[in-house]
Amino acid sequence: MSTDARTVVAAGNRLGEGVVWCERTGALLWTDIHNAVLWRHVPATGATRQWPMPERLASFALCDTDGWLLLAMASRLAFFHLDTGELRAICTIDGAPDTRANDGGCDRQGRFVFGTLHEPAQGPKQKVGGFFRLNAELALEALPLPGVAISNAIAFSPDGDTLYFCDSLDKAIQRVEYGDTLGTPSTFVDLSDQPGEPDGAAVDAQGGVWSAQWGAARVVRYRPDGREDGVFPMPTAQPTRPAFGGGELSTLYVTSAHDGMDAATRAADPSAGDVFALPVGVRGLPEARFAGHPDSALRR
Repeated sequence: MSTDARTVVAAGNRLGEGVVWCERTGALLWTDIHNAVLWRHVPATGATRQWPMPERLASFALCDTDGWLLLAMASRLAFFHLDTGELRAICTIDGAPDTRANDGGCDRQGRFVFGTLHEPAQGPKQKVGGFFRLNAELALEALPLPGVAISNAIAFSPDGDTLYFCDSLDKAIQRVEYGDTLGTPSTFVDLSDQPGEPDGAAVDAQGGVWSAQWGAARVVRYRPDGREDGVFPMPTAQPTRPAFGGGELSTLYVTSAHDGMDAATRAADPSAGDVFALPVGVRGLPEARFAGHPDSALRR
């Protein structure tokens, strides 16, 4: 397969996800969900570090307060300090039974929006998951969006007025007018006749939506009107989430996974679980940061 993507970190993650770029430190951060590990890589120096988590880390956000992250672990939200390892609990996630946190990201107002995923002990996933928003005062609210089996593709337009999201099993990306209240969702991109399914997403400075497509070995850019505007092959079958980074925010970083692959499939896809970089010639946006202060958790 011809691709311009190159391996940045041969991480071999079982389920690499949640990648974000910190422009203040020039570092890339992501999670290996099922191995409950937070990763950080500094491209300028090649330094890579890992932090074990007390439970699976699904997604996270940079904070306005330097050195801190907001974590969405499987069952709870917490602040985490990268230098000291201090963990400050915020709240548990009171979702439906057999669900855990999944994809998430901050809106342009500094609130953290995330979804959940159904993990039944047996049988198929059901649409019992939902979407939630944590505000700067650390109040958690359920968002009035349809139930989901696998929440993904959470991203925001440059002006913050549109939220993108999906249930990966539906093979469609949705959009909704977004603010303190939400409008009625509509289909942004229908992928029912395409291979794979939509996973994580990122939005560039022009409003283009970049979708990592699990099982299809590609990232696709869509214009703000939903028209396909470029297909970028990846050297692995299961890319999971893109993020813009680098000094000009014009490098697309992409995580991936080998979760669900048998030995033969993984042997045929040796890059599965690695992190890739792809020059795309389009500028991204600085990662939105959570506006709440970690000290607020001490007063709860």
